Amino acid sequence: MSSVFFALVTVVAIVSALMVVTCKNPINSALSLVLTFFCLATYYAMLNAPFMAAVQIIVYAGAIMVLIVFTIMLLNIRVDANKKGSHQVALGSVIGIATLLLSGLFLTRGKVSQPVGQITSELINSKGHTELIGKVMFTDFLLPFEVTSILLLVAIVGAVILAKRKLS
Repeated sequence: MSSVFFALVTVVAIVSALMVVTCKNPINSALSLVLTFFCLATYYAMLNAPFMAAVQIIVYAGAIMVLIVFTIMLLNIRVDANKKGSHQVALGSVIGIATLLLSGLFLTRGKVSQPVGQITSELINSKGHTELIGKVMFTDFLLPFEVTSILLLVAIVGAVILAKRKLS
């Protein structure tokens, strides 16, 4: 049953990802991206990583998509679908084929590494994902966490200042 569910989620993820790049309306493209993010969160849940699934939904499907839709509406983007040049299609095709070839190369020649570190699956099952991630984030990685929060705050202030200049 899990294989059927995985296949169904995969089909939905592929179709929604294709809709992201083929939709002419930027809002429809953004909504398709939200569906793709939900499919990725489902993959995380299937891999027994509930914290990552929740972060995927809250951060990407929630906050990032609100930011993208806000930016689209703020800038009033009008898309003319007939303005695509042949060089854009050719460049996109070359990049897509190169990505496909590299993915195939990594999948055929790569090997699975063994887990490294002191966190075992028994420890994860006994304490939980969220507690272990929170403990490491707020002890070992506190400085990078705080620097990231300051960087995001500066970006928000900059976006508000730029938006006020355009509206005035």
